[in-house]
Amino acid sequence: MTGAVKLIGSYTSLFCTRVEWALKLKGVQYEYVEDDVFNKSPLLLEHNPVHKKVPVLVHDDKPIPESLIILQYIDETWNDNNLLPQDSYERTMAHFWAKFTDEKCLMETFTAAYKEGEEKEKAIESAQESLAFLEKLIQGKKFFSGDDKIGYLDLAMGWIPLCLDIIEEVGGMKLVDAEKFPSLLEWAQNFTEIPLIKERLPPRDALLNYFHKIVGLKRSNKH
Repeated sequence: MTGAVKLIGSYTSLFCTRVEWALKLKGVQYEYVEDDVFNKSPLLLEHNPVHKKVPVLVHDDKPIPESLIILQYIDETWNDNNLLPQDSYERTMAHFWAKFTDEKCLMETFTAAYKEGEEKEKAIESAQESLAFLEKLIQGKKFFSGDDKIGYLDLAMGWIPLCLDIIEEVGGMKLVDAEKFPSLLEWAQNFTEIPLIKERLPPRDALLNYFHKIVGLKRSNKH
């Protein structure tokens, strides 16, 4: 597949990181353009006028927004190292669980980080209930793909080893421990030991500063 590939992203965005992992797994050469999530560039606004968010993949001058959609596009466009299952049911369920982890697990985790008091306790309980589904899903497997190599769903779940402990620290809480989530934590360890994944892990202090900032902004907007 020919055509220039450009990724507009931010090195502190877990959604951009999963796209970079996919491009590297596929062996795709691309130009990376760093954008400031707090001061969005004209380039980003031009290529993603609807959501105005990173990441945006630009392939052959055609922009594709939203990280999970980008992952699917990458998998369908470059044939090496399939990310999604070939079986239609398994492929559909991979999409289901990816959507679930973004819309439920991740959002509830972030909500728990900035809530306070009784609201925080309820948010923590809700996040743990959702994460428990992932614990059950990964039991008996090395990776979410079900194979000995990572796939689409592993990339979608990559925010867990990437920044879950950072969100816990910023929020002054503990959501996942070895007693209740042993399989999920074992998967996270296996995932981050893969050289390609390890090479594109953002600096922890940068992620910590980023989440402190967005949690602080969220709390200030409440008052």
